[in-house]
Amino acid sequence: MTVALLLAPVGAPARADAAPGAGGSTTVPCPSVPVPRPSRPSPPRSVPAARAVGGSALATPGLVTPVGTPAPPAVTATSWLVADLDSGAVLGGCGPHEYATPASVQKLLLAATLLPRLDPGQLVTVTAGDVDIEPGSSAMGLVEGGHYPLRSIWLGLLLTSGNDAANLLARLGGGADGLPGGVRAMNEEARRLGAGQTHAVTPSGLDGPGQFTSAYDLALIARACFADPTFRRYALTERVRVPAQPALRRKGYEIQNDNQLVYRYPGALGGKTGFTDLARHTYVGAAERGGRRLVVTLLGAEVGPGPAERRGWEQGAALLDWGFALPRDASVGRLVRPGEATTAAPSAGATLAVADAARTAHTARLAGVGWWWTLPVLAVGLAGAGLLVALYARRRPLPAGDSDPG
Repeated sequence: MTVALLLAPVGAPARADAAPGAGGSTTVPCPSVPVPRPSRPSPPRSVPAARAVGGSALATPGLVTPVGTPAPPAVTATSWLVADLDSGAVLGGCGPHEYATPASVQKLLLAATLLPRLDPGQLVTVTAGDVDIEPGSSAMGLVEGGHYPLRSIWLGLLLTSGNDAANLLARLGGGADGLPGGVRAMNEEARRLGAGQTHAVTPSGLDGPGQFTSAYDLALIARACFADPTFRRYALTERVRVPAQPALRRKGYEIQNDNQLVYRYPGALGGKTGFTDLARHTYVGAAERGGRRLVVTLLGAEVGPGPAERRGWEQGAALLDWGFALPRDASVGRLVRPGEATTAAPSAGATLAVADAARTAHTARLAGVGWWWTLPVLAVGLAGAGLLVALYARRRPLPAGDSDPG
């Protein structure tokens, strides 16, 4: 099927590395709703090999859709992608390989990495470090010294986006290296999946210097997650009780799935929501219709006036509807299989990453500054030069009807 390559999304500057359309295609903006956006961290330098993963047509900051198919709906997301979970066909996208910050959809990478390695029946003890999370960020409500079955922790991670759960899981999966080891395993898994534009600094998706992903990479990660029957069961769970902690005089309580797609979209398979001040609204969702399973990933979405009032999951649902309406052979590229792509990771100087970045992001916050926090990191520079970078992110409450702050 012929591919239409449409460049330059609304409000985006021209990109020197943008892929030209076949035969000099007309530059057409992505269907989007312009909204004011806060400043965001500078992304790493674009790596041509990473942008070409899945097909050359995907190496564009603009819209790419099969020729002759209906236009996708206008959304506020700065980048998005729709793909077939089973065949791996990419049905379309907008800036699929553009860097963006992930927020809590990063928890899917944590799940893809550690869910196959950890025994869900294991009883785990919560430490002080596990519950040391950013004030006001999402949590499942773990208590220090509490004992929980690991399956409860996974459900707290995926249903209520518990940052405390993410810390515990990363610590447990990191072995002797603790949380930094868990984050390192996440980055190794990203490389294995072919997600060469993804770099994790925190296990939860709370903003950290040099932490980026792309809509294409998220689709690779989501595909790995939905291939796991345990993940599928967790992702579709609507509510569950967190065990009581009698020794600590804490009662049990119920948590519910924050992903409204589960309740409101026929054939929903689940997914993950996310929000931080830097990332804005991020979303991954999947659904099945007529024996066809599709996944949508979107980054940098806003909730604004008019059509933009749709939440992240609603924008995802609209794109899923568009995808299901396309012919089954529609494709503009494909999701690579694990181990197939060997793309270069962003340079240390570009990503502002250091060996212990996860611990730095988790612990280096200024005390007594309310909602403000800082993540100073000394990045490895060329010829032995060091670069000290401070990233400040002020977290704030979500608009009414949204969830998952971080």
